[in-house]
Amino acid sequence: MAAPGPDFPVLLTVYGREHCHLCQDMLAALQELKPDYPFKLEVVDVDSDSDLQSRYGQRVPVLMAGNREICHYHLDLSAFARIFERIEK
Repeated sequence: MAAPGPDFPVLLTVYGREHCHLCQDMLAALQELKPDYPFKLEVVDVDSDSDLQSRYGQRVPVLMAGNREICHYHLDLSAFARIFERIEK
């Protein structure tokens, strides 16, 4: 894996909502991965924007890398790792 550095971290976004246990579970799992993967995490509350509410509805959490969905509901470790494999090539 490439070494973390100031110009390497991948920006990942979790679309979720407050009081969502699946969102909390995904965020906790991502925090555990931070020492091994160079990423920054942004959390967006879908209830803060009507467009996001319409787009995601009850389908939260959704983990995105840019415009690409990695997974939803539960962290898919294989799909997560593939994001970093593509970057290394």
